[in-house]
Amino acid sequence: MQKFKKIIAEEIAKRSADAFGGTALEPNEIEELLEYPPDASMGDVAMPCFKLSRTLRRSPIQIALSLEEALAGADIGVSAKALNGYLNFKVDDAMLADQVLSDVFAEGASYGSPRIGEGKTVVLDYSSPNVAKPFHIGHLGTTIIGHSLKRLHEFAGYKCVGINYLGDWGTQFGKLIVAYRKWGSREDIEKGGIDKLVELYVRFHKEAEENAALNDEARLEFSKLERNDPENIELWQWFIKISLEEYSKTYSQLGIDFDSYKGESFYTDKMPAQIEKLREMGLLKLDDGASIVDLSEYNMPPCLILKRDGSTLYPTRDIAAAVYRKQEYGFDKCIYVTSSAQSLHFAQWFKVVEMMGYDWYSELVHVPYGTVSINGEKLATRTGNVILLKDLIAMAIEKVSQITAEKNPDMSEVERAKIAEEVGVGAVVFYYLSNSRIKDINFILEDALSYDGNTGPYVQYTYARTCSLIEKAKGIPAPEKYSVTTEEERELLKVLALFPEKVSAALEAYEPSVITHFILDLAAAYNRFYHNCQILTHEDAEIVKTRVALTKAANIVLGTAFELICLKKTKQI
Repeated sequence: MQKFKKIIAEEIAKRSADAFGGTALEPNEIEELLEYPPDASMGDVAMPCFKLSRTLRRSPIQIALSLEEALAGADIGVSAKALNGYLNFKVDDAMLADQVLSDVFAEGASYGSPRIGEGKTVVLDYSSPNVAKPFHIGHLGTTIIGHSLKRLHEFAGYKCVGINYLGDWGTQFGKLIVAYRKWGSREDIEKGGIDKLVELYVRFHKEAEENAALNDEARLEFSKLERNDPENIELWQWFIKISLEEYSKTYSQLGIDFDSYKGESFYTDKMPAQIEKLREMGLLKLDDGASIVDLSEYNMPPCLILKRDGSTLYPTRDIAAAVYRKQEYGFDKCIYVTSSAQSLHFAQWFKVVEMMGYDWYSELVHVPYGTVSINGEKLATRTGNVILLKDLIAMAIEKVSQITAEKNPDMSEVERAKIAEEVGVGAVVFYYLSNSRIKDINFILEDALSYDGNTGPYVQYTYARTCSLIEKAKGIPAPEKYSVTTEEERELLKVLALFPEKVSAALEAYEPSVITHFILDLAAAYNRFYHNCQILTHEDAEIVKTRVALTKAANIVLGTAFELICLKKTKQI
C-alpha cells in the first residue's frame, strides 16, 4: 500500500496551501502520519490530524474537513472522507487491482524487494555449533533466524557472506583426545559418528569427578595441539570432519548452506596483532594477573582479553575475527545471531573495537534471540541437557508421514516421504519463526504440526491449493481489465499490496517473524477468497479471469515469502 500512501501524500501536499491559507505541508511529513485503520470499513488508509493542530492552529476535526473539501474532485483514484479528526481514504477498486497485480506480475519473484543493498556487502555469523557436540534444538534459533536474515538481505540486493563460526578450538579438544585414547576406537567413532564423540566427552567428565588428574592430562593434550603436535592435529581434524558430516545432514534438511566454515582456530595467529594494538594504545590493563579493557566509563564490566596464564578468550577471538572479516570482505554490516544471554559480551567487545579506533564499529550488529523449551519442560536428553535437533525433525517428519498416509492412502511411498520431509521440517521452522525472536519459545510439536491453526502445514497447504487451481486454470487468459466485485477480492489485494512494506520492516528490525505473520495474513485472505468466491465456475468470464489472476499473484507472493523464511514450496499435501 506504500504506493497509494505516496499518491495520497503528494496530493494533500499539493492542495494544503489553499486549504490552510498558504501553509503548505510536505509530502514526507504527511506520509509519516498515514496509517492503516483497524476496521476495513473505515477505509484503506487513514491520516490522524491531531499532530497537525499546533502547526495549523486548527482542531483536528477542522483540518480533516478542510482537507476533505480540498481533495474533492481530485482525479487520483482515491476518495477521502473526514471522521472525528481523521481523514480516511479508500482506493478505487479498479486502481487497486491494476496497480497491485501489475506490479506482482511485472516483478515476479522480485516483487517486494526494497533494492536497498545494491553494491553493499553483509556478513552474517550464525549457527556456529561447537565441534564434537550434538546439534541440539538450542541451535535452531541462531540457524533459522540467521539464514532467514541472509535471505532477506539477499532479496534486498545485498551481497551476503554466511559464516559458520565453528567452535573448533579450546580445552574441550584436549579432553576429547584423552577420552578417545583411553576408551575409544576408530572403528566405533566411524560407525557411531558424533554420538560416540559425545559419549566419550560425557564419560571424561564423569571419570574426572573421581580422578582430577584427567583435567591436567586434557590441558597438556590441548597445549600440544596448540603447538601443532602432528598426532593431535590429525585427531582434531578428524573430529571436525565427523562433526561437519553430521551437521551437514541437518543443514541439508533445512535448505541451508554457508560460504565459510572458518572457526575459532582460524584466528589463533591473528589475535596477537590486536592484543599488541590494545597494549600500544594503553587500553590493556592488568587486573589480578588478567589483561582487561576497563569499560566502567560505559557502565559495563571489564572486557577480559587474556587470562592470567596468557591464554585468550572469546572477546579476543571475536575482535580478531571482526578485523579479518572487514579486511577480507569489506562489509557494510556484520551481523551476529546469538542467544540474548550473550548480549553483554557483544556490547563489551563492540565497545572495545570502537575504543581501538576502528571507524566501522557501528557496522557491527548483534541480533539476540530467546530460549527454547519443549512442551513447557526444561531441555533434556541422553546427553544430559539438550534435545537433539535431528530427533525433533525426525519426529515431525514421522508424524506428517502418518497424517499424509491417512489423507492420501493411494500416494506412493516416495512421494509421501518427500512431502513428509518438506512439511515436517517446514512445521518446525515455521513454528519457531512465528514468534518474535527475542521471546522465549515453548515448542509444542502437536501444535506445530496442526493443519488447522496458524502453522507451517496450514500455509504450505494454502500454497499447494493455489498450485492446484492454477493447474486447472491452464488456458484461461489474463483479463483486459480487472473486475473486482467482492470484499474478499479487495482484502486479498490489500494484503498483497502490503508485502513490500513487510519486507522493509523485517529488514529494519532483523525480525523474520514479520514475514511469517504476513504469510499467515495472506493465507487467511486467500482462503476466505477461495471459499466465498466462485473462481473457475463463475458465469462471467471476465470475473473468472480476474480471480485466476488473483490466485496467480497469491501464489507468487506466498512463494517469495516462503523463500525468505526457508520454507519449502510444496505443491501437493
